[in-house]
Amino acid sequence: MMRYLLAFAILGFGLLVLVFNHDAGQSFGMDNEDFGQIIYTLPIILMISTGILLGRNTLGQSLRHLLIWVLIGLTLMTGYVYRQDAERVGEKLLAGLLPGRAVSVRTADGGREVLLQKSLGGHFETTISIGAIDVPVLIDTGASSVALRFEDAVRMGIDPDTLIFSRTVLTANGRAQAAPHTIPEIRLGDIIRTNVDAVVLEEGLLDSSLLGMSFLSTLHSLQMQGDELRLRD
Repeated sequence: MMRYLLAFAILGFGLLVLVFNHDAGQSFGMDNEDFGQIIYTLPIILMISTGILLGRNTLGQSLRHLLIWVLIGLTLMTGYVYRQDAERVGEKLLAGLLPGRAVSVRTADGGREVLLQKSLGGHFETTISIGAIDVPVLIDTGASSVALRFEDAVRMGIDPDTLIFSRTVLTANGRAQAAPHTIPEIRLGDIIRTNVDAVVLEEGLLDSSLLGMSFLSTLHSLQMQGDELRLRD
């Protein structure tokens, strides 16, 4: 029983080291690939050697145990090699199950994307972080800048007395007055932008704040595929 526990401990330790040192490419001074082969081989050697030393296993039993550990090792190493693909599948599934949740994913070339699923209302809705405040927004490529509801601006800590409604904008309800404002930082998933141009609309004129082109135009791409929106950093 002890040799099984020791073999599992070796495999577990090796996988943890490989995951931790994945970006570095090396573990204990050797390439991760070579280190993984060693970790994969050690439990097999352990099972064979202990079986021979103890003399308790027949040749057939030893071969059967060897085959089991080969399969276990191959399964674990396959999981490690394809872990990023599994993460992408899981993240995409999460985005589909939770419309409006911004799911950050890594692309095959190492880039960053945020996935959004269309809501039941037919819009792409999500939540952005402005400082410590979460603000629900609609993705709106027709809006020239980020447009904040008056109520959201107040929640962010903006003093209404400092707002100067000097700009005329067009909304779904017609013309409205808006106050220019610069947002220090907006976070959408792993995508972060600083000093983003925005406007604050008069009270009661917006049902939801809008994430407009002053943010969206800074992205590498904005791609819609069916009910999925991909925003690439």
